Amino acid sequence: MNPIKISTAQFENRSGDKAYNLSVIDKLAAQAAAEGSQVITFHECSITGYTFARKLSKEELLAISERIPEGESVQELIAIAKKHNIVILAGLFEKDESDRIYKGYVCVNSEGLIAKYRKLHPFINPNILPGNAYCVFDLFGWKCGILICYDNNIIENVRATKLLGTDIIFMPHVTMCTPSTRPGAGFVDPKLWENRHQDPTSLRLEFDGMKGRDWLMKWLPARAYDNAIYAIFSNPIGMDDDQLKNGCSMIIDPFGDVLAECRSFEDSFVTATLYPQKLNDEGGSRYIKARRPELYKDIIGQSHQAEQKVAWLKS
Repeated sequence: MNPIKISTAQFENRSGDKAYNLSVIDKLAAQAAAEGSQVITFHECSITGYTFARKLSKEELLAISERIPEGESVQELIAIAKKHNIVILAGLFEKDESDRIYKGYVCVNSEGLIAKYRKLHPFINPNILPGNAYCVFDLFGWKCGILICYDNNIIENVRATKLLGTDIIFMPHVTMCTPSTRPGAGFVDPKLWENRHQDPTSLRLEFDGMKGRDWLMKWLPARAYDNAIYAIFSNPIGMDDDQLKNGCSMIIDPFGDVLAECRSFEDSFVTATLYPQKLNDEGGSRYIKARRPELYKDIIGQSHQAEQKVAWLKS
């Protein structure tokens, strides 16, 4: 494999405004391509917006959902990729031929759809069904996977995706700055965002503390280190419906080190070059080879009833 240059972006999306969100994706993709990036990735539901979906009926969700790849938004994404000669990953609500709804995420290039993934652990709306498959695909000789937001909190998903051969896992999110049972969690006051130019310090303290980045850094680097993968994390900045999100889109290498991170309050991206040698030099690759699945395959594989509870989401 040759080195690969990847960008991860963050922007303030508008709920339900696909045309606007695609225009921002177009702008950032153009800038990344001009700087030599081969790939740019955007957050979960970056095309449609996300948090507002908790208020929608099934009929309203169907109205904003699209077929993949023939839907208008994915076709526009392909056109943007062709215009700028860059691979693009972005998310939206998907509906199939039977009007079943999923949380979709796609990877496209100038020739069309490369990969499609459905979130395994959706929760924002009860009408959204879980996906039932992992996703592995090739980009420039690198094996890549996708896990959306909550999927990454179930560590078995990351390990399974690694064991399917991935070197890079794209991890689109809409996360942080919501209440939880963990100490320090909670919403961030939108007034701080409105006043961000006059008082950036107060906002940055909230974004970087336990409501945001400090929590993220407890677990995200470990996913990369333990599984000897590059983790490409993307997350929105600014208001997503009535919730404020803190960005922190970043690229983490197999040593668990942050190679690049968005630190602006603006729509932006960062870029890093990924080197294949790190996949073998890092300790996680040795630990994977040392596994003894005969000890725990029956433990991990035993029957279990999945249960998801999200503290801030009112049923």
